[in-house]
Amino acid sequence: MKWLWIVLVSLLSFQTLADEPQKYSETEMLDRPLMERYILDELKLLRTEQQDLERRLTVQITDRELAVADKSLNYSNITVTYFFYIIAGVASLVALVGWQSLKEIKHNTKEMADKRLNEITMSYEKKFSALERDLKRKTRIITENNREIEIINEVHNLWLRAQSAQTPEQKIETYDEILKIRPGDLEALTHKADSAMEINEYHWALSICNRVLEVDDNNGHALYQRACAYSRLGAEEQAINDLVLAIESSASLRELASDEPDFEMLRGNPRFETLIDSNEHS
Repeated sequence: MKWLWIVLVSLLSFQTLADEPQKYSETEMLDRPLMERYILDELKLLRTEQQDLERRLTVQITDRELAVADKSLNYSNITVTYFFYIIAGVASLVALVGWQSLKEIKHNTKEMADKRLNEITMSYEKKFSALERDLKRKTRIITENNREIEIINEVHNLWLRAQSAQTPEQKIETYDEILKIRPGDLEALTHKADSAMEINEYHWALSICNRVLEVDDNNGHALYQRACAYSRLGAEEQAINDLVLAIESSASLRELASDEPDFEMLRGNPRFETLIDSNEHS
């Protein structure tokens, strides 16, 4: 749980930095790698501790099971030995009175002892098989967790690279790499649509936003980007409809819309002006 909390805090902190870059000074941006390095070191330490815990747990469980098996087999051996002695004594007594021969008693006793030992052996084979399956399952879970940590680190580094990219094309390439690792990542798709708007690829941005809204029809960022694309393409009503839905999803987008260059074609539209006026009067 500790490493999940650290990863979530890291992702939330960098998402906040991506959504509101104007709030951070250049000095604060330069200080970010210290926090990032600390988080990566913590993740590495957690992974090492988790692997060490797996090893120690496996050794302890195996030692305990072997000790229990040894004691149980020793107990079974003693029990069978005493049982054999008792049967042998009874058989000898019966042989003396002429009921059956000592050879038959020995044969029957051996069969009974073999049957009992086989039952004990099969019982412990089942227990060891169950233990082996449980250890394999835990090993698989630990391996999957380690892989997930590696993926989170890789995606985190790609987000950092996207934030430092100088051109929209470079950002799009980075977002594509994120989508290769996490296909269908809605956040990466919405940021890719934003970069597509920057290079005037309005139809492309519109298509990307539609993909996001097919999965999450209340995604405020995707609705806002699609409104921008519609505005640039001259579809004023569709743009305003999406903008209304985006503001309902996130009220902070109303203030952003008032200064959005992509909405220049909507200036003078009564519905658009009403949205902007609502922001100014609030």
